[in-house]
Amino acid sequence: MEPKVFRNICLNAHPEGCAAMVDKQINYIKSQPTLSMPKRVLIIGASGGFGLAARIASTFGGGANTIGVFLEREPSEKKGGTPGWYNNQQFEKAAQAEGIESYSFNCDAFSHETRKLVIDKIKETWGAIDLLIYSIASPARQDPDTGELYKSVLKPIGAPYTADTMDIMKGEISSITIDPVSSDQEVSNTVKVMGGEDWELWVNALKEAKVLANGFKTVSFSYIGPKVTYPIYTEGTIGRAKEDLERAAEELTKKLSDVDGEALVSVNKALVTRASSVIPAVSIYISLLYKIMKEKGLHEGCIEQMYRLLNEFLYNGSTIPVDEKGRVRIDDWEMREDVQAEIDKVWSSITTENLKELTDYEGFKEEFLQMHGFDIPGISK
Repeated sequence: MEPKVFRNICLNAHPEGCAAMVDKQINYIKSQPTLSMPKRVLIIGASGGFGLAARIASTFGGGANTIGVFLEREPSEKKGGTPGWYNNQQFEKAAQAEGIESYSFNCDAFSHETRKLVIDKIKETWGAIDLLIYSIASPARQDPDTGELYKSVLKPIGAPYTADTMDIMKGEISSITIDPVSSDQEVSNTVKVMGGEDWELWVNALKEAKVLANGFKTVSFSYIGPKVTYPIYTEGTIGRAKEDLERAAEELTKKLSDVDGEALVSVNKALVTRASSVIPAVSIYISLLYKIMKEKGLHEGCIEQMYRLLNEFLYNGSTIPVDEKGRVRIDDWEMREDVQAEIDKVWSSITTENLKELTDYEGFKEEFLQMHGFDIPGISK
């Protein structure tokens, strides 16, 4: 098998490679000290990235039983499955081998029907959950009540945005201009898809069903990043959605007071994902960030980030450290002054000719391919 990549989007996946990457994350977690955390965890968006890593860390680091919800395509006679489908198959296999409970729901996380299925399973098995990780990354969302379909857009607000973008497979840099939103509707639609509304629906449904344990915590993921990416990210449509996520966290914490619960937004490190691979400037920034953080011994992937989130923040035996806005900051190493100062020195001088010298382009490309099960030592094509 060979990767089929079109405009920085990989259209296929290698089953054995995906399984190997899951095993690699499991082995990392097993090499770390045991996590002191509760044992009943629900992960919405559990088949890849931070969601899968959180499930692996909870299961093999903390001995937690988990329920995972995701929407992935299983393989057919004519077409292979998505990376997340293969990831989950390997996770389930490994969890069963350890005798740890795991239940997976491959269905639309935005629907009321899915919420009911999950709640019924919680009642049938554990009675309540202690932790909800919300890690959905979707380009569209259907309103569960009206059926209206909302689509998110990756656009600046107010003015066009021109930046360099990187062709991952060719290692070439070119300039691209993205027009700003044409209406407030594009912003509100993006907030509908990527903001906090569905997270709230999940927590409200679980609370109404009385399946939240005392001391319940829930976390949703966000990103801020450096000023060089602000126009397309923090100050663009995605940024508005992330602001809504923070609003939701505040509202949910108020609602969870009767179970001594808490809702948190975790600001995570920039990593190679299917989304970051297509965002102008961000892919180049991550390539540069990887080089600098690897040189300083600070580099983390999804699994290292999720272990640190659980170990040093959520269940550290003391108060959860947060910033002035109440957010967990596991992007703290990325945003260190010395790291960002080195990025500022190099940023404006990156070209196609010096890309491989000034950045960790090869590391970015390798991680992009490995996310889909390709370019993994010992796995045949």
